[in-house]
Amino acid sequence: MAFINSLISLFMQKRLNQIDNFKANPTETQRNTLRELLLTAANTAYGQKYDFKSILTAEQYRERLPIVHYEDIKDLIAQTMEGTQNILWPEDIKWFAKSSGTTDAKSKFIPVSPSSLENCHFRGGKDIIGIVNRLYPDAQVFGGKTLALGGSSEISSTNSNCQYGDLSAILISNTPFWANFMKTPDVSIMLMSNWEEKLERICETTIKEDVRCLAGVPSWFLTLINKILEKTGKSNLHEVWPNLELFIHGGISFIPYREQYKKLLPNPKMKYLETYNASEGFFGIQDDPNDTSLLLMLDYGVYYEFIPTSELGKSQPQALLLEEIEKDVNYALVITTNGGLWRYMIGDTIMFTSTDPYKFKITGRTKLFINAFGEELIIDNATEALRITCEKTDCHILEFTAAPIFMNGGKKGAHEWLIEFETPPADIEQFASILDTELQKLNSDYEAKRLLSLERLKIHMARPNLFNDWLKGQGKLGGQNKVPRLWNDRKHIDQLLEMNSYS
Repeated sequence: MAFINSLISLFMQKRLNQIDNFKANPTETQRNTLRELLLTAANTAYGQKYDFKSILTAEQYRERLPIVHYEDIKDLIAQTMEGTQNILWPEDIKWFAKSSGTTDAKSKFIPVSPSSLENCHFRGGKDIIGIVNRLYPDAQVFGGKTLALGGSSEISSTNSNCQYGDLSAILISNTPFWANFMKTPDVSIMLMSNWEEKLERICETTIKEDVRCLAGVPSWFLTLINKILEKTGKSNLHEVWPNLELFIHGGISFIPYREQYKKLLPNPKMKYLETYNASEGFFGIQDDPNDTSLLLMLDYGVYYEFIPTSELGKSQPQALLLEEIEKDVNYALVITTNGGLWRYMIGDTIMFTSTDPYKFKITGRTKLFINAFGEELIIDNATEALRITCEKTDCHILEFTAAPIFMNGGKKGAHEWLIEFETPPADIEQFASILDTELQKLNSDYEAKRLLSLERLKIHMARPNLFNDWLKGQGKLGGQNKVPRLWNDRKHIDQLLEMNSYS
């Protein structure tokens, strides 16, 4: 095992030196990244529209190009999916990461270019190996298999050369053959679309393997872990895989799941490493086990700008360059990528905990949302689903709030809703079933997680004036104060449920 670690150290040393270099020279690294992106895409339709060739500085770039959301460029992406190339990026783009819906679309499709695959997503994966090897030189993790849990892929019906699916499926489909020797289960199983069948096959095949690393979304893995323990009759996962010692996780906050994982993985040798790998790019890696912040990866072909969340309500919010940011300020992330996204508002918010090097924590979304299980339910989905459900059940709503019920003791999670009706439905269970169905129609990620890690949503009927009484108790009754309708934690809904039970 020492030989394998030494070999990895030898091959990764040059790359680790490059990481140390961008940590020491962040501004230069980012300006060079922007210069390369502009030069590469200068002759694309988008590059000609904004005359990329004449943009010489980061300041000029900030002044010249607009900040865009998915809705602003979805027609250009649709043209690319239909086969027209050289619109946003000069390479042929055949892969698109299917992500959660926006205001007026069930799903969005993020271009994944060959450059973004190789120089962003895959470079991030390789860097994880180098960072883990540097942090834990005596670890045994590389002597066995990594169990990666991903999604499925499908071929577009409009263009046989266009494929879309979860980002995880795209990465699995394009992984170099040699890397598959380090992974389990087989690619054919990892790409299965039927989740229940996939879980069964994963359990059957991986139980016999020497699994030493898990990689994926915490909520997804809880479902798999509980199924494996049920099948094997073991009390924790180390009894199944004695050499398991690393969990690489991302996608959602690990905080609500930390205690559950300690029970399922009680061995003190167990290590955890968080990453920030989105459909749009790979952005951060935890490089210090004693610090939960993520290192901002500055040389992946991604150029960053940051909008203070206090600016988001303005018609022309001011974006800051990396060297202009401050610690402990909430920023909306704006990215320019080697996948052809130009000043794109990704929708995530972050806060820097350090500027030497640049390290951050993910703080949430720019819109109200629930993303406890990777479902990315935004307020637009919720209000539209409620509108349709009320029409179908002939009822009217005054106020509502919703929050996650986190997985516990092998049980799936769920969304819990508290609704104050003006005219209640005749059958609250029927109302819940219709609302659940409509949410799945509007949001493909919620639909996928309902098969994976979510039970049908639960609804409580609120007593009259509950929400006003709660706002009054918070000193926020009247004015512009509003009930928090979607929250990614249970702080508010637990207070409201308690008030509802004793009033």
